[in-house]
Amino acid sequence: MHIIKVKGKAKIPDYIQLRDDNFVLIAYFRADRPLKNLEKYGLDGKEEALSKIIHELPFGKLKKLTI
Repeated sequence: MHIIKVKGKAKIPDYIQLRDDNFVLIAYFRADRPLKNLEKYGLDGKEEALSKIIHELPFGKLKKLTI
């Protein structure tokens, strides 16, 4: 799974994309909202680690998600 943070413009907020190994979009959510429904992506119980990764992730850089 891969993660990328997309910078919003003006009134459009920043977003997070989760993509599978074929780079197909599997999740798209606002960066400033609480993380929920992560069990659908096999990330249940990893909210704190994922939140830390999102905070430290630079905009526009695709990163392999390993948590």
